[in-house]
Amino acid sequence: MSEFDFPLPPPTFEFLVFSLKAQAEVSLGIPVFGVEAGDVNLLAARHAIDMLAMVSEKTKGNLTMEEQRILENSLTELRFRYIQANEQQAKGGNKVEAAASGDASAEGKSPE
Repeated sequence: MSEFDFPLPPPTFEFLVFSLKAQAEVSLGIPVFGVEAGDVNLLAARHAIDMLAMVSEKTKGNLTMEEQRILENSLTELRFRYIQANEQQAKGGNKVEAAASGDASAEGKSPE
């Protein structure tokens, strides 16, 4: 058994959603599962978010309440973070990681 052999998680709907969510978060420059924050790639992030939105549309009425909740919450969170990243990039900054972690000082705002 090599160092790269490890048990894969079962192929569940939740795992699909979390995989696409993690892909979007990495593209937004947010550290995920030990992967350090990298450069923001809004195009790739938007693509992953659009993929989740397509999954939501195509599975409408066929999900358990828990699956629907996970999908809707993931989409809401990613869309919010995408807007934050887009605004930060427009300002010329790359403070997405701090903004995503809830650090109000990253945007020059005081916590309320």
